[in-house]
Amino acid sequence: MDWRRLFGKPGFPYLFAAMFVSLFGTGLNFAGTTWYVLDRTQSTVAASLITVLVTLPGLVVPPFGGVLIDRVDRRYLSIALDLLRGVVVLSAAALLIFGHAEVWHIYAMVLLLGAGFSIYWSTTHALLQEVIGIRELVAANAAVLIAVQGGMMTAGALVGFVYRHIHLGGVLTIDGLTYFLSAVCLMKLRKGYVAPHHNPELAEVEAQPTELTEEAAWPPSTGEEALLMTAEPEAARGFFHELKEGLHYLRGQPRVFALGLTYACMMAGVLSANVLVAALCMLLLHAGPEGFGYMESGWALGAIVGGLTTGFLVRRFRPTSVVLVALGILAVGHALFPYARWLLLAVAMHAIFGACRALGGVLTQSSIMTTVPRRLMGRTQSAFSVIATVMQVIMSFSLGTLAQHASLKWAFLVLGMLYGVAFLAGARAVAVHAREP
Repeated sequence: MDWRRLFGKPGFPYLFAAMFVSLFGTGLNFAGTTWYVLDRTQSTVAASLITVLVTLPGLVVPPFGGVLIDRVDRRYLSIALDLLRGVVVLSAAALLIFGHAEVWHIYAMVLLLGAGFSIYWSTTHALLQEVIGIRELVAANAAVLIAVQGGMMTAGALVGFVYRHIHLGGVLTIDGLTYFLSAVCLMKLRKGYVAPHHNPELAEVEAQPTELTEEAAWPPSTGEEALLMTAEPEAARGFFHELKEGLHYLRGQPRVFALGLTYACMMAGVLSANVLVAALCMLLLHAGPEGFGYMESGWALGAIVGGLTTGFLVRRFRPTSVVLVALGILAVGHALFPYARWLLLAVAMHAIFGACRALGGVLTQSSIMTTVPRRLMGRTQSAFSVIATVMQVIMSFSLGTLAQHASLKWAFLVLGMLYGVAFLAGARAVAVHAREP
């Protein structure tokens, strides 16, 4: 993993900076609003509603967003999403600062941000595939994960320490400004309008033959996938035609679908766990917002270490083994998490979870990008986003209800089972790949 070569790629440093800044703000927002609602209502169900609302638009928006991502300049789309989200957050911050905010205002803000995030996440991954060549995908995904997890979880750690001093209004003000700074970074990524269907330079690069690299957890197969990787995209022939094309591709690619399910489970697990981690700090560890900050710091540190060591591990062990071991640790570890009654032990476990999530995310996402054609990436990522959203909604309601009416132990056990599903999906991807010619 040559970091100097990676950051020498035109536009990549700006994409890295934009994602770090944007997700730093998102981390501030998500951690701050979760603690605000939990502290004000003393209800894990009310706090879990934040996760539900931020993910609920993912049931409706991604099918339309996926087609949009594959039609328009992905840089322009990301800029527009950053600017709109910045306006929404600053409006909510103004209500809080002037004392006119109610809990439902926070819920409304979260719902609007969820609609933007459901497109933004798929857009940035599709944009990454444009900016980076296939040989640097693992390093690029590791760097992006460091930007995302480092930004989001470091912000979650920071908000635990500053929440008492600037309150949620100040936290959201910082978040709103980060979106505008992210938009500036994306403006500098490249010049001009570049649509996915009309980019001769990228099409030429995509059409060049590629070798399978040892970094890819599940490298692309031959047959239809290889032909799609080198096929020149046709002009768009309508929304429903493009939507049907994306669904047809996924139906014919069981390995890609298994990889997407693995990644979706990990995404759902991270967001669903937030309310449980806050409840663990408040109800079992009695650590307050500062303890929540230490927990998020542990995750951030683990995620960064996991991203940095991905290349080292896949050169010494089978990438598929690295992914499955990481998912196994996440499954068993979360089931045992509520038995960690000391803050230091809980922080250490959370750091290990962050590292495992980083390893699984980098290798799985790299395999998806290696396999899926650029012109279908938006629709593919959006389909996985819908799957992740369904899981997040179900898990958020279930975990919040279990934590309040049963116990945190049962809630964490169910969360561990979700990572167990990710393990099984990953094993399915390995089995399908082994049967391919």
